[in-house]
Amino acid sequence: MYGARSGEIQAFRCGKLRAMSDDLFFLVFGAAILAAGYKVWQVSLDAREAANRIASDTCSQAVVQLLDGTVAFAGFRLTRDSRGRRRLLRTYTFDYTQDGYERAQGFIVLSGQHLEAVGLAGSPS
Repeated sequence: MYGARSGEIQAFRCGKLRAMSDDLFFLVFGAAILAAGYKVWQVSLDAREAANRIASDTCSQAVVQLLDGTVAFAGFRLTRDSRGRRRLLRTYTFDYTQDGYERAQGFIVLSGQHLEAVGLAGSPS
């Protein structure tokens, strides 16, 4: 009985069971990478939806028309807040018109889903 147990341990150390544990590691690692990628994608979509709401509200308050009905991602950067923590700032742009003929461009800067800055051009040109 002792000899059979010893053989099982040796099979575990250098046999198929060892290879399966490596495969399991890569499967779990791959699933974690996919989950992290999905989370980043979901957070980005949430931020874009917030930017769309802010652009629409800003255009309504300024009595201008939001063109194309959406914002465009312009870039991101890392910065530090007043507490010294790093934050990701996303910048979005959008087009609007005052008279229906000429386009002007506005911008939105978000930290997460929180508004940092919004701006409209002085006059379309």
